[in-house]
Amino acid sequence: MTNCSGFPPSVDQYSKILILGSMPGIRSLTMQQYYAHKQNRFWPLMSMILTEKPQGIYKDKLSMLLRHHIALWDSLDLCQREGSLDTAIEEEIPNDFPVFFTEYPQIHKVCFNGTAACRLFKKHYNTLLDDLHIEAVTLPSTSPANARWHLEKLLPIWQQALLK
Repeated sequence: MTNCSGFPPSVDQYSKILILGSMPGIRSLTMQQYYAHKQNRFWPLMSMILTEKPQGIYKDKLSMLLRHHIALWDSLDLCQREGSLDTAIEEEIPNDFPVFFTEYPQIHKVCFNGTAACRLFKKHYNTLLDDLHIEAVTLPSTSPANARWHLEKLLPIWQQALLK
């Protein structure tokens, strides 16, 4: 088992939507970048939805999201895992969402990037979003492990959730 430690959130005082993954995969942890695996559809999808040119530099990708009031984080802070699959996650410790939502009360929607991100969040904070009146949407994962959901199939569902 490998100790996995997540990243700090990409968020500012203007963020209104929070996209949550589960825990970065091996490639992302190695590169210290969200969604760094070249076959992950997250960044191309965001460029299409936000109608911006694909960004090559990581900080520019994060800036693109923030310009559109979108924050990015993960459900978990720490876990044990062999490989990158969410099904291999063990001994997880969630991020501190009660503090996060106190610091960023303007966030009104959480979009989970896949069912594992939602399941892991709700395992630790089952009623938190309801208690705070924050809308929650579970979207199909952009991970290459979710191969049946190609980019063209992901686009309308993610677009509706983010632009609605």
